[in-house]
Amino acid sequence: MSGSQPVPASFPAHPTRIVLTGFMGAGKTTVGALLAERLGWDFLDSDVLVEARAAMSVADIFARRGESAFRDLEAEVIREALTSGPGEPFVLALGGGALERRTTRDSLASLRDALVVFLEAPLDTMIARCATHEGGPVRPVLADRARLDERWTQRLPWYRRAHLTIDTAEMTPEKIVERILENLDTDHRRGSHEDARLPIDARRKTGAPA
Repeated sequence: MSGSQPVPASFPAHPTRIVLTGFMGAGKTTVGALLAERLGWDFLDSDVLVEARAAMSVADIFARRGESAFRDLEAEVIREALTSGPGEPFVLALGGGALERRTTRDSLASLRDALVVFLEAPLDTMIARCATHEGGPVRPVLADRARLDERWTQRLPWYRRAHLTIDTAEMTPEKIVERILENLDTDHRRGSHEDARLPIDARRKTGAPA
């Protein structure tokens, strides 16, 4: 990507939506479900929203319609979730490639009450998590390390636009949730955040892409 990278926006004073971003294996779904439970908020997962809209699994969408069609549908359901108007607060876990679409990035940037959280870890760590996750979806993309490196490098600048970045490499999901809640408490008291940034359903996924 050329040109200067966007600077993170101010930490929302009173977020009513928390959006978790990061690569596959970052722990977005697990952490999101736990965080929503602690907050008493609803929990959404963009992959699950896509599957419900398409009436087929993510893996089947890729196989039958291709990645471009999946990204179009993903961007649509995320936009609808984020712009649905006042309602119950929620935690939303985004798919690993959701931020590739400018419409999704713009939707997040336009919201005053959405806190975006980037769950970061070394690529090797995230790949290992995916490969050893019991009961997790089969991910053929794990075999193509060069492609994974390319996608990780491409997406990283957009992940880092988050209000808050948390290094999850040595942390349990419970500890990650505690760290997010600590930042919420601190920044609610302070009213702003200098370099923080923020982004779904606990239901099982069925073949989420990288």
